[in-house]
Amino acid sequence: MKNELPMTDVSPAEGLSPRAATFRLGRALDTGLRWLTEGSAALLVVVEVVLLFCNVFSRYVLNQPIVWGDELASLLFLWLAMLGSVVAMRRGEHMRLTSFIARLPLQKRAFVDTLGAVIVITFIGLLFTPAWEYVSDEWIITTAALEIPNAFRVSAIAVGLSLMLMTCVARLLTSARLIDFSVSVAMLASLGGLLWVAEGPLLLMGNWNLVIFFMIGVMAMIIIGVPIMVAFGLATVAYLSTMTGTPLSLVVGRMDEGMASLILLAIPLFVFLGALIEAMGMARAMINFLCSLIGHVRGGLSYVLIGAIYLISGISGSKAADMAAIAPALFPEMKKRGEDENELVAMLNASGAMSETIPPSLVLITIGSVTGVSISALFTGGFMPAVVGAIAMAAVIWWKNRKGEASTGKRASGKEIVRSLLVAVPALALPFVIRTAVVEGVATATEVAAIGVAYTFIVGLLCYRCFDWRRLYPILVSTASLSGAILIIIGSATAMAWALTQSGFSHQLAQVMSTVPGGALGFLIISAVAFILLGSFLEGIPAIVLFGPLLFPIAKAMGIHDVHYAMVAIFAMGLGLFAPPFGVGFYAACAIAKVDPSGAMRRVWPYLGALVVALGVLIAVPWISIGFLPAK
Repeated sequence: MKNELPMTDVSPAEGLSPRAATFRLGRALDTGLRWLTEGSAALLVVVEVVLLFCNVFSRYVLNQPIVWGDELASLLFLWLAMLGSVVAMRRGEHMRLTSFIARLPLQKRAFVDTLGAVIVITFIGLLFTPAWEYVSDEWIITTAALEIPNAFRVSAIAVGLSLMLMTCVARLLTSARLIDFSVSVAMLASLGGLLWVAEGPLLLMGNWNLVIFFMIGVMAMIIIGVPIMVAFGLATVAYLSTMTGTPLSLVVGRMDEGMASLILLAIPLFVFLGALIEAMGMARAMINFLCSLIGHVRGGLSYVLIGAIYLISGISGSKAADMAAIAPALFPEMKKRGEDENELVAMLNASGAMSETIPPSLVLITIGSVTGVSISALFTGGFMPAVVGAIAMAAVIWWKNRKGEASTGKRASGKEIVRSLLVAVPALALPFVIRTAVVEGVATATEVAAIGVAYTFIVGLLCYRCFDWRRLYPILVSTASLSGAILIIIGSATAMAWALTQSGFSHQLAQVMSTVPGGALGFLIISAVAFILLGSFLEGIPAIVLFGPLLFPIAKAMGIHDVHYAMVAIFAMGLGLFAPPFGVGFYAACAIAKVDPSGAMRRVWPYLGALVVALGVLIAVPWISIGFLPAK
């Protein structure tokens, strides 16, 4: 948001003008929040990694498990999630759709930004008192191992909401015009009054009123750029306040329930791991090895890009981290060989969609958490769907390069290939370490991330020796920010899904979906289309958290294997996430490569079309997803 406050409107005789004083107050508040939250969140990431690694070491090496380890990790995890959410709010990094507001004139965009900030404040304000009531209610509950009140853990939600409220106030003080703020408040007050007046007619509509709150309301907020977590949360609060007498402290409780699963601690740890492999030089070592193998063939570096995404996705779990690690390493050489930058971004974007199922994908971890599907089974089943997608993309690359001139790349000698392999072996081993530890039961999906971080630090410092320690703190802060943005969405979506379940919508949805023509195959096709659309607007994790618990029981009742359905849903969601004009992943790829989206948009469709074909193959052939699962 553009700052419209005059910094020169200060006179020694007259003191600060009201606008300049407001600006300085907002800046001072923002600075204080930055030092308070970023340092604390970064420290919590380090503590969680050390604690989980010590848990594994103590259990499997010393044979003396730390009985209070998981409980302390869970307590600190909720604080990490909420402080990370505050950091994301301060840095403007919460997941939101910006496709529409980016096209608005500057002045209108400033108004929409102010309106969005007021909506966020409204949501937090409605939950502020219930959050502290929830803390009071949890005071009488004592934790099993640490024997301390559970209020110490859940107070993270109340404190986090309070800090987010202060962050939004600071933003308004520094960048909002008074007229924009006044109009925004008037609009929301009018809307609240309208809901209060219309309570009777809305009740008479039955469950059709869900369309107003959870479809029209949510989509309207998403379109104007309101963070997705607020869109979910405010729609839920508005529905429960208007249509029911449910105490809003239950919304806070459902948010706590959504974020409380210790398996979700894998999210910040894998995000941290993804950033480390790039900073330690491990990603470049793997890419160099692939280049030595096939970089000389026609379109060779395009195949290297697909292979690199596949390998690195097996480590980082974050698509943004994958693309950020690969683009700087490959794009300069590809441009030297005459590749069009728009074509490069199209391939990078589609590769992100292709690799969504590769473990330890954050979506796999999330779907296992909210649906109860085995994380180990999801990790095993996730490799082959991505292979099918990679083959489909490789076919497009071959077709585009079949009549092109021979590559100008030099064929590597056998000695050079062996040398690059030896350099890459420590990095290439990491995906196998992660998968083996989870599948063989040595460590949980959460603990194995801590093992991966320790392995990366040791190998990176001893073998590659290119890590700049000044990068560590920014990496930790970015890890907390992205993790907080993801986790609070899970909390808000859990509350929203609970409200939909209480309304009877889940039962109605099950009845409708069970009558879909074509049986299980028809259900899979409709689910795939639905997740493509949901991925475009809601991103992957919110879509999975919201609709996974509703659709997975239906799929199971129709005889569809949980892992097969998960792979279809995730692959389809990835297509939506990286499909323009709405998919956020597409714009992330353009931003990482520093390319105008309009040019890349024209080049991406053949690759996405190939992935649609791959999705059809996944739907028709369940073996691709479940063929390597152990027999029951």
